[in-house]
Amino acid sequence: MADSLRRLINNETCRILQEKLENWYKDYHINSCDQNLTRCCEIMELNSMIQGQLFTILNKTSQEGGHYAGVDTIKSRLLPWLGTCFSSHTCGSSSHLQESREKDRWMKELACNRDQEIHQLEKELNSTRLQLSFVQQELKASRVKEECALKNLDRMSDYEQQLQTLKDEIAILGAQKSLLQNRLALSRSPSPRSIRSRSPSPLPKRSSSPGRARLTNASRHARLVERFSDIYAQERLDAQSLLRSYVDDLEMVQRIIYTAVVESFRAAKMAFRQFKMRVRKTLSLSYSGPESLEDMVMDYIVRQEDLYDVQASVCEVIRAMNINPKISFPPETDFIMISGLIRELCRVAFSMQTLDPPLDISFGTDGELFSEYKYRRSYDSEFTAPLVAYHVWPALMEEDTVLVKGEAVTRRGAVWSQRGRSRSRSRSRSRSCSLRPLSPSAGHSRHLRSRSRSSSPLRSGSPSKWACAELRRSWL
Repeated sequence: MADSLRRLINNETCRILQEKLENWYKDYHINSCDQNLTRCCEIMELNSMIQGQLFTILNKTSQEGGHYAGVDTIKSRLLPWLGTCFSSHTCGSSSHLQESREKDRWMKELACNRDQEIHQLEKELNSTRLQLSFVQQELKASRVKEECALKNLDRMSDYEQQLQTLKDEIAILGAQKSLLQNRLALSRSPSPRSIRSRSPSPLPKRSSSPGRARLTNASRHARLVERFSDIYAQERLDAQSLLRSYVDDLEMVQRIIYTAVVESFRAAKMAFRQFKMRVRKTLSLSYSGPESLEDMVMDYIVRQEDLYDVQASVCEVIRAMNINPKISFPPETDFIMISGLIRELCRVAFSMQTLDPPLDISFGTDGELFSEYKYRRSYDSEFTAPLVAYHVWPALMEEDTVLVKGEAVTRRGAVWSQRGRSRSRSRSRSRSCSLRPLSPSAGHSRHLRSRSRSSSPLRSGSPSKWACAELRRSWL
């Protein structure tokens, strides 16, 4: 027994077991599961070797003590320890097996439920994808239909515009063709008596279908009214700022602009009447369309407004302003500096004559009773004065209806102050519409004309004669 114990001590198995336990404790959290199990198995093997040697020593020691030596110790200590170890090992293993079985069963159930949920989610996802693809197809189909409908509408509108353009061109070409045929027939006719005896063809009956002028009357009406207001708000102020650099008197500047507006409308109306008579005379020779001659004339004027000679009207306005006794200008300048304002007013006034009914400005005279219906008082007016001293801007009228109010200055004693001013004011030399310098002979003749105008009854006569002359010129 002593030899066996000595060999056990010399074998250093217990020391190696202790070192392995310490090393395993140090590396337990670093090692993997397999490495820890391997360490545990190695330690159990060493422990079993030590236990086998100890059981050998226990057997030899019991034999040395006799047949019944050590029986009490074995009964009191060894057998209870062995029973406890085996019973705990059996219970622990059985409980461990049961727990593992329950865990496996739970894992299987969990995996089965998860597979079912995944399968259900996949079904729902597939159905959602099908619905989404169906909705996308419907959306694409609706977009295609909408695009087709828009294209059809655009084509229809283009076709209608082209058809209307072709109709207009056909009517114009037909009129030109008939005119050329009539001229050719007149040139080939042998006797002038047959030409004079030829009775004119009756005018065609009025058609119920509206012409181009009537179809666009509302839109052109709104555009022209807005343009008239814009000229008052923008171009008038620009012209006023330009004139103030040459004329210190604000009243005179405002009178010049108001006179330019009145004369522009008068010149544009006269040019429109002349243009309309020429068109009617040309179309009446050979026109035989479904519309009335008057509608055809207005349609032609609306389409051919660019043929209006606005420069001639501008020159006519400047000539009329040069002989107006109510306004004056420094000799070194000319009214042509506001020709831009005059040109815009002539264009608008000419286009307003193509409307049905045509638009015009209100007739105003100095010293008339102020009308709240037609005018607004200027900021420097005497608001208790009942009479108009002078006008800043005319009102835009449609027959007897005011579309855009004008502006006037009201002051007390306006009539007497205007009479005294008209007698004392002298007119400067008038200039031509062009900017070219005048020759000596032209200047001398113009000086003579200015002298004759200064001695005319209109300049030196009573205010009533001047008012009648103004009224007569406005009616023209």
